Amino acid sequence: MLSFGLLPKVAGRLSHPPPDLHIPPRLIPLCRPCCFLHFACTLPRTSRNIFRVNYLLFLVTMDFTFGGKYKLEEEIAMGGCGTVFQGVHTVAGKEVAIKLEPAIARSSPLKQESKIYKTLMGGPGVPWLMWSGKQGDYNVMVVDLLGPSLEDLFRMCNRYFSLKTVLLLADQLISRIEYIHSRDLVHRDIKPANFVMGTGKNVDFVNIIDFGLAKKFRDPRTGLHIPYKQDDHHGVGTCLFAAINTHLGIDCSRRDDLESLAYMLIYFMRGSLPWRRLKGKDTASTWDLIKDKKLECEQLLTVGLPPEFEVFYTYVRGLEFGDLPDYEGLRQLFKGLAEREGIEYDNIYDWTVPSNDGTPTRERKRQRFCSACAKAGKHGHGRAVSS
Repeated sequence: MLSFGLLPKVAGRLSHPPPDLHIPPRLIPLCRPCCFLHFACTLPRTSRNIFRVNYLLFLVTMDFTFGGKYKLEEEIAMGGCGTVFQGVHTVAGKEVAIKLEPAIARSSPLKQESKIYKTLMGGPGVPWLMWSGKQGDYNVMVVDLLGPSLEDLFRMCNRYFSLKTVLLLADQLISRIEYIHSRDLVHRDIKPANFVMGTGKNVDFVNIIDFGLAKKFRDPRTGLHIPYKQDDHHGVGTCLFAAINTHLGIDCSRRDDLESLAYMLIYFMRGSLPWRRLKGKDTASTWDLIKDKKLECEQLLTVGLPPEFEVFYTYVRGLEFGDLPDYEGLRQLFKGLAEREGIEYDNIYDWTVPSNDGTPTRERKRQRFCSACAKAGKHGHGRAVSS
């Protein structure tokens, strides 16, 4: 069981940490039943990050287990709401993902996420929740360990996906979002990093993860949609892919998840987005800068792409707050494009077709921004970039 109360028992080991652990000397005297996390909050931000890394290394080194059978192995991701580790079931040997969140706040995003997993579990493309609870000073959630994220694969493919890969993904992505919505939830953080490929026989199957920001958009009992509400806040999620209405402080609804998906698909086709490198002096100003750029680029965003992408974007931008999207119509829209281009839905993606030198093949050169957008100066570089 993980508990800071166990630290006195390992004080001797802490006094002589392994050379690759590098626990700061300031931490060694803290081997008593006190909360390391409260101590970390007193440190400057840089020191706090060093502290976090060192302490998580300590957790791995000490072979802590959760739920009596899930052992930490290595850190694989870090977010604002917690840290994700690769772990293993100590009996079955099955690899899992273990998400940890310091249990120091009254509200727990991880507890909320666990509840949402229980609601969605068993649906297509949703990882299986194996265990969740509080252990020591952490809230813990254990789920299936899946494959690489679409963001990882996008980088592996030199920040460009072929039209075929984008269409194959679009078909599954629309279906995953439709399922989430069918369970009365909006995800509110649709982005490439929150979609991961499966493993084994499901290696071609897209899964949706990270429900820390998900929220009910209607009452499951009455079917009543939440009321329209707007405030002065910039919204939630990731500003690169957030819907314009989210920037405006309007509560998220189904239309906004699909608008975020539209930005994702354009991102995959272009290799970037015009506002990708914009950054203000703080979070609020960054959101404002990106909002202004999104509004400025609306008419040129899909120029040079197949017209179906403009239809998709225009459709989702035109939805009203409580509208039910036509998910099947959107899937058929892209299937029509695939038929016109002679593309077969065979689940062969860019990263699964090695060339002679072992790298994924490219069907054509990528162009980050269309020539019309470049002439209008609608992106930071002032010219089209090809590679």
